[in-house]
Amino acid sequence: MRRMEPTRAVVSTIVLLGLLLAAPNATIAQPVEGRRVSTPISQGLAAMDTAARNGKYLFIFFWKENDEPARNMFAVFQGAVGKMGQGADSIGIQVTDPREKPVVDKLGVDRAPMPLVLALAPNGAVTKGFPLKFTEQDLRQAFVSPCTARCMKALQDRKLVLLCVQNRQTQYSQAALQGALDFKADTRFAKATEIVTLDPSDRQEAQFLRDLQVPAGTPQAVTVVLAPPGQPVAKFAGPVGKDQIVAKVGSAQSGPCAGGQCGPG
Repeated sequence: MRRMEPTRAVVSTIVLLGLLLAAPNATIAQPVEGRRVSTPISQGLAAMDTAARNGKYLFIFFWKENDEPARNMFAVFQGAVGKMGQGADSIGIQVTDPREKPVVDKLGVDRAPMPLVLALAPNGAVTKGFPLKFTEQDLRQAFVSPCTARCMKALQDRKLVLLCVQNRQTQYSQAALQGALDFKADTRFAKATEIVTLDPSDRQEAQFLRDLQVPAGTPQAVTVVLAPPGQPVAKFAGPVGKDQIVAKVGSAQSGPCAGGQCGPG
């Protein structure tokens, strides 16, 4: 199979690796005011947990200094999230606040340019990152399809993704899925592999399919192999066996599992 171009929907984000399952909160802290809350717990982590439980996106505004750029961009941030309705939560976090060190460390933003906005899907995947300057339109583009978010989360956890594009109508669905299951069952790859299924008739996934260069009406099952940070390394149409997948990811010296061994990190 020929090598594919990077998948735009997955690669076009700031891919922050090693994330744990995280999610959002419903109130916007007023970071530019420099106000401190008496509670000793991290409001950021609490916001992430609340948003995840409610199935919402979380937009986090990170700032360091109470300067004009931070104030200007926070105004843009407030205007944008205020128009998102009930589908998203938001919060502002000062990265120098010792109470917020857990969320700063978790998302790896301690050395990032400020101000910075990260958008987190309900499953904890970082779908977009906007350093320094952004617009309301930029923030609205942070919403991705459910399957895209699942792939992003696995890739950010430094796992291979075997994306199985199939449904009851596609030919060779069972054979293709069995090949993916056999690959994941191999002890060399098990801990570093996640299988994600995508229904090609799902209209929510239409853009993701276009990015993958897979027809929405594909008559055959398609298996796409993605490696961190979001690089497609192989695409198989129809039935595929474990050995075929291994040949693409485990045998070549330059493959994501070079030497036949894979593991997180």
